[in-house]
Amino acid sequence: MGRAFEYRRAAKEKRWDKMSKLFPKLAKAITVAAKEGGTDPDMNAKLRTAIQNAKGQNMPKDNIDAAIKRADGKDADAYVEVNYEGKGPHGVLVFVECATDNTTRTVANVKSYFNKAGGSLVPSGSLEFMFNRNAVFEFDKPEGMDLEELELELIDAGMEEIEEQEGKVYVYGDYTQFGSISKALEDLNIEVTKASLQRFPTTPVDFSEEQMEEIEKMLDKVEDDDDVQAVYTNIA
Repeated sequence: MGRAFEYRRAAKEKRWDKMSKLFPKLAKAITVAAKEGGTDPDMNAKLRTAIQNAKGQNMPKDNIDAAIKRADGKDADAYVEVNYEGKGPHGVLVFVECATDNTTRTVANVKSYFNKAGGSLVPSGSLEFMFNRNAVFEFDKPEGMDLEELELELIDAGMEEIEEQEGKVYVYGDYTQFGSISKALEDLNIEVTKASLQRFPTTPVDFSEEQMEEIEKMLDKVEDDDDVQAVYTNIA
């Protein structure tokens, strides 16, 4: 399981950090979460997570507050979360998660990115079995923390794996255990910097350097779209 969780993270985070419209995407996630479950983060786990992620990317508090307030406005009524699945250059499998106020625009844009790269969208649900959905939590390792003790504390909450890399701790579990793991970390007074539901391929595939150039070119276009929140692939 370690490789499945680890193989894509570096590339994903590198791409996430360079996104030119990061704050608007984070703000949209906050607004959608607040609209769905209310504007009080103490009563809305999804909103609490969205705020944590925004803070982890150094998003200003004023931006966060504005995104929450936007949930009470009429513009928020139109936001829906939709997923698109497709095959890109050289058969790479791609799962695209979006939040949009205009699905006609979004599907047209996403479809064009695939078509121009020689790929195509596939019927919804076609790739579900090709990816495992997991809860992922990241935080800075406090001085003196014993990971073995922490592992024992979190196993009952549904944690499946824990690892440390360069001073950061990553905790993984099945997506259905997101809430219980999140609460367990809160009860332990651990300040999570990033929390998300991510998709990991069941069968990662290696591509050549030349193939990756074409694939990355398409992925960059998909991820730069305002409506796209996250992109997952089967790249090893």
